[in-house]
Amino acid sequence: MNTDSQNTAKNAVEKDDDEIDLMALLFAILRGWKIIVFFAVLGLIIGVLYSRYVNPTYKSDALIQVEEKSQGISALGSDISELIGSEVSKAQTETELIRSRMILEPVVNLLHLRIQLSDPNIGALYKIKSSNIDTQINKPEGVSLKTEDGEVEVSQFNVSQNYLNQPFTLTRSATGFVLSNGFDDFKGQLGKAHQFRGTDGQIHITVNDLPADGYAVNITKQSLQTTTDRVNSALSVVEKGKQTGIIQLSMTGNNQQQTSLILKRIVLSYIDQNQSRGSEETTKTIAFMETQIPTLKKKLEDSEAIFNDFRKKYGTIDVGKEAELLLGENSQIDVQLNELKLKKADLTTYYTDEHPLVVQINDQLAVLNARKQEIDNTIAGLPEIQREFLQLSADTTINREIYLTLLKNYEQLKIVKAGQIGFARVIDLPISTFRAIAPKKLQIMILAMLLGAMLGTMLVLLKNMLRNVVKDPERLEMKTGIPVIATIPRSALLTRLRKNKKSQNRLLAHADNNSLSYEAIKSLRTNLMFGMTTVGKVGQRAKVILIAGESPGVGKSFISSNLTEVFSQLDKKVLIIDADMRLGELHKMFNMTQDNGLGDYLAQQIALTTVIHPTTLDNIDFIPRGQHPHNPSSLLSGDKFEQMMTELNEHYDYIVIDSPPILAASDAMIMSHYADKVLMVTRYDQSIEGQVAYAVKQMNKANVQVDGIILNDVQQGLMSKYSYHYSYAYGNKQS
Repeated sequence: MNTDSQNTAKNAVEKDDDEIDLMALLFAILRGWKIIVFFAVLGLIIGVLYSRYVNPTYKSDALIQVEEKSQGISALGSDISELIGSEVSKAQTETELIRSRMILEPVVNLLHLRIQLSDPNIGALYKIKSSNIDTQINKPEGVSLKTEDGEVEVSQFNVSQNYLNQPFTLTRSATGFVLSNGFDDFKGQLGKAHQFRGTDGQIHITVNDLPADGYAVNITKQSLQTTTDRVNSALSVVEKGKQTGIIQLSMTGNNQQQTSLILKRIVLSYIDQNQSRGSEETTKTIAFMETQIPTLKKKLEDSEAIFNDFRKKYGTIDVGKEAELLLGENSQIDVQLNELKLKKADLTTYYTDEHPLVVQINDQLAVLNARKQEIDNTIAGLPEIQREFLQLSADTTINREIYLTLLKNYEQLKIVKAGQIGFARVIDLPISTFRAIAPKKLQIMILAMLLGAMLGTMLVLLKNMLRNVVKDPERLEMKTGIPVIATIPRSALLTRLRKNKKSQNRLLAHADNNSLSYEAIKSLRTNLMFGMTTVGKVGQRAKVILIAGESPGVGKSFISSNLTEVFSQLDKKVLIIDADMRLGELHKMFNMTQDNGLGDYLAQQIALTTVIHPTTLDNIDFIPRGQHPHNPSSLLSGDKFEQMMTELNEHYDYIVIDSPPILAASDAMIMSHYADKVLMVTRYDQSIEGQVAYAVKQMNKANVQVDGIILNDVQQGLMSKYSYHYSYAYGNKQS
């Protein structure tokens, strides 16, 4: 290698640049606009297909007011309200109650919601083609589903436990229908109830109508839990605001009328349960009174008869003041005892004897009974006739008071029950608006397009981060420690010509001699001329330039051939050697064959003059790669290659060697010892910085100093941050 090579070149810089270049990221995104647009359009297409694939979703709403307490009984007086009590309900508790099976099960049974019909003939393409697919309709009369070949109508379908949640297939036959589960086939007639016995239990079914022959329909009987869970998943029950007592019920589904019907039935089921709950206590109390009234009436009649007989026998008896007081107190005690017994009988219908209210009443009864016993002992001291009169009179009075009190309360409770309502009332029943709430097609398409664009942007940035391609000459110099001595713009005209596979490879001098690319090659020639002003090795006339690259496809042959052409314009004798004996294609640039080349000379005993071929260009000779030898590196390391270079130095002013890629073979390291300048070609926006730096490092390990880097195929444009490297050119730019 020439001793005049730059001695100040530094080793490759190993550390990465940690600073984030926002402009570089922006330009990287702009350069990848095709990928971003592709994914945005792909997202838009997916959004359109999804919006057509999904059935429209409709919503129905209802409002219920829950009052804090019932006013029905308390409005009639404190006595009755004390007997019945009051009930307090919070809206939050009622929201959970509405979701319970107690409310939902009557709706499920009424509308046959456990029966599920589906059309297996509807595929994804059909859903996309048709924006709205018919869904099953549940009514008290049965379940129906429209298909392309007719309608399915089933009014009854009950199965045993083992058949629950198992799919069956219904198919019309010549005589009726066939019900199959894959193991058993059950045949029946349309419009008639049938009972079948299968391996897992009994099946009760009534089929009213089916599509045309051969059109199968799936039918399934779901379990109650599965159905209520499905209803709950579509049902929303919340309290509007805080402590308002207003409950909002919302339900979504694929059929507006069906959704409104189910929600309406849920509201009515809740109201019925609430009303029956509110009057349950009154009903039980009336029933208890109806059993007691005849008994008390008979007891009163018996006591009056005995008292009247006594008075007829003994006449009127004057009772003393003390006896009257005792009688009055005894009467009051008996009335209180009967009232307490009535309350106790009512409480024991709901609570056990250990309940605090029952225990409290028992204590009160014990106190009253003790006082009554004391009065009875006092009255026992009165004369026999007088005492008997008092006893009969007291019995009659007590029985009359008890009977009249119970009869009064009974009539009042009948009036209360007639006008009693629950503590919940319907404000708004659901109505059908026929306005779909989903899918929101425009929103889905915009969101899908934005997500696609975001994915495309992420892929562009990820690709930029992972590949870290060569784009910035300054950054490349910092990474490798080698100066970038030339940036070669892309020739638009030559690029268009290369797209035609039948077109032959052409030099810039012939295809685009007014381009920036050609001027850049000339600038590279000037740089090399001033860099090789001193005389080379002893006995050496020619100045040897080795053109290498880190990997294939970077444009070594393009640079080598065009650099040779511009050197020939100096009226200098130039030789270009295709030293890539494996895959070299430099012969195509000169419209020649690869025969009789370097590989043949090194592997065979032939004269050097037989492998040197003149070209159609003045002052340019060419040595093609020849036939592929089995050991190119060994041949280059031999004495024959050294003798060849010595002999060639005597006949040429410049020798350009196009070598194999550095990372693919060690040939470039061997030939670089015969070169005055070692240049590395790298391709803009394609070569990877890490590979270029590694190639330079490998050359340095072989004691080879790379003198400069040529950045090839640089593309100019608004999206290229570093287009200023070749934004000015002198002369005619017409292509």
